[in-house]
Amino acid sequence: MLRLMHVHAHPDDESSKGAATTAKYVAEGVDVHVVTCTGGERGSILNPRMDRPDVLANMSEIRRQEMARARDILGVRQDWLGFVDSGWPEGDPKPPLPEGCFALVPVEEAAAPLVRLMRSFKPHVVTTYDENGGYPHPDHVQCHRVTVAAFDAAGDPDRYPDAGEPWQPLKLYYHHTFNRPRMQALHDAMVAHDLESPYAERLEKWQRDPGWDARITTRVDCADYFGVRDQALLAHATQIDPDGHWFAIPREIQERVWPTEDYELAKSMVDTELPEEDLFAGIRDRVDVGPDLETAGEA
Repeated sequence: MLRLMHVHAHPDDESSKGAATTAKYVAEGVDVHVVTCTGGERGSILNPRMDRPDVLANMSEIRRQEMARARDILGVRQDWLGFVDSGWPEGDPKPPLPEGCFALVPVEEAAAPLVRLMRSFKPHVVTTYDENGGYPHPDHVQCHRVTVAAFDAAGDPDRYPDAGEPWQPLKLYYHHTFNRPRMQALHDAMVAHDLESPYAERLEKWQRDPGWDARITTRVDCADYFGVRDQALLAHATQIDPDGHWFAIPREIQERVWPTEDYELAKSMVDTELPEEDLFAGIRDRVDVGPDLETAGEA
């Protein structure tokens, strides 16, 4: 009866952010729905093995095929919002974004199909990125804006009246997968084992913000599902180099040093005690009452 919706910018984001959490909840019987805002058409090929003319010529279809494989590995439902990838602007100054891309669509317009999906799927919990997008890709920042707008509008009968019966999700979380304490702990463990850390250069350049680290409210123990996460990542062969930084840290070290995926509770319609260990904290008892499920959803 529990339902979880992840809203992501591109295919592969669902596997690089919160995938072990997803696999854990799927194994527990939670219905998980991934929403992918764009097709990833302008994504760079990050795996040298896939840097071929035939891949470049069919990028859109290949990324859909990769998403289908990752979706099956994770055991989730998935929908495309249908917007066009904005690409990563490069240069100084950065060039304008391509006309018609996701990041340039007005938020009110871009939120409409997501509101429809929220009202149809009726998630109790929604996850997305923080206001900086996790990192400042224009599609990630837009994904944040659109998800927050849809979360606020889905339960309002006066907004998007043609998008289905109102449904108010109960909690909204932001991913904090790439937080400094996690990277530092993994880096230190690699050094202690006389192994080369993939985070050394990044940590040197990282400007520490203790306030940012303090925003983490929820840590989901999901180390048993890191293997599923890794398989889902590998499904995105154009984006994930199996010899790259994603797999540079042995899984045994990851499981021992940092067995959780981390989140920030951004909005909640239910009472919960922080810190949390469960995205459904404060919700499980309400949903388990059965006949009051609709009341819980409309809270």
